[in-house]
Amino acid sequence: MRSGRTALSSVKKQLKKRHRMFYSITGKVIHTDAGSVVLEAGGIGYRLTVSGRTLGYAADGASKGDVRLYTYLSVREDGIELFGFRDESELDLYKKLISVSGVGPKMGIALLSALSPEEIALAVGGGDYRMLTRAQGVGKRTAERIILELRDKLGAMPAGGDAEDIGAAAAPQDPGKAEDAESTLLVLGYGRAEIAVALRGIDMQALSLEDIIKAALKKLM
Repeated sequence: MRSGRTALSSVKKQLKKRHRMFYSITGKVIHTDAGSVVLEAGGIGYRLTVSGRTLGYAADGASKGDVRLYTYLSVREDGIELFGFRDESELDLYKKLISVSGVGPKMGIALLSALSPEEIALAVGGGDYRMLTRAQGVGKRTAERIILELRDKLGAMPAGGDAEDIGAAAAPQDPGKAEDAESTLLVLGYGRAEIAVALRGIDMQALSLEDIIKAALKKLM
């Protein structure tokens, strides 16, 4: 038994060393399914487990030519799995998530599938555990642990945010209406972080307070 564990440990070390050689994989998308993408590069098909965000990116890019995914290799006693990410910022956030005690590779992907990097940063920064529990398998205790361990590591907005996120922030704002809308949504039981995300992109100068709240609720439900 001991020799078996020693051999496994040796294999893990070799795989981790090899993984450092594979910063990213660029190839043709030959297959996609609910949680993975297969990239063909150099005659080899690589199956990568991906978030919903990266899956959409790969599917969109499939018709345009080669797609590049940044990689992370998970080596565990129960198996070896290759993960793919659309950009370095998503990969960096993933590494931070799985550094949290109790957050494994699959849960990290579940978080990135349920929430955008910006939403995760807002939830962590605002201490909104309920927002994090939207991800499959993430309970209250785990969400609170993520907030505790990552609050000082995540900024308000991850680098490399999507263009649509940045554009949404530029929508005309009315501080008074924004404050009133936030107060109303807080009374309804929503957290500050998810409210902040829901209010982004709403033209508060053009809409009444009632319409602002209705628009936010559509995003929250």
